[in-house]
Amino acid sequence: MKKLLNIFFLFILFNSCSSFKYNQTVDFVDIQRFMGDWYVQAGRFTFLEKNAYNSLEQYKWNSEKKRIDITFSFNEGSFNGEKNLYHQKAWIENSQSNAFWKVQPFWPLKLDYIVIDLASDYSWTAVGVPSGKYLWIMSREKSLDNTILNGILERLVNKGYPINNIKYVKHN
Repeated sequence: MKKLLNIFFLFILFNSCSSFKYNQTVDFVDIQRFMGDWYVQAGRFTFLEKNAYNSLEQYKWNSEKKRIDITFSFNEGSFNGEKNLYHQKAWIENSQSNAFWKVQPFWPLKLDYIVIDLASDYSWTAVGVPSGKYLWIMSREKSLDNTILNGILERLVNKGYPINNIKYVKHN
């Protein structure tokens, strides 16, 4: 319980340190198409995932509870490192676009997540937070061509979302 409280206070601290406020999302997210596996390729990560390998976000629509159940997994420190699993819940806050969510990594904390960019074929996406502190660039495949990744980063810059201090995730 003490560990959860420490994580809670760190999230509050990290999310309250920025005056930057970004609210632009994609026009529309087809939730059913968005569900499934997303390999985290690059971004600005929370302290929990700074040393992650094989990062994978799995989204599953829970029709009974009208929410998205998220399983985040990664290996700690190396390809063969300890496997970490985090279960989260997400609720769609803007049902016109489906691009603004409240994500609950654990009770009672809920964070704003926004789908900033998304390939028309749902092969990659960029998800962030309004403060600009965190960013996750994800793809459906374990690897993402550098040309595509650089194009995503350029698109984010053109949209006004910060891309400084980007880290890359290794997958095997």
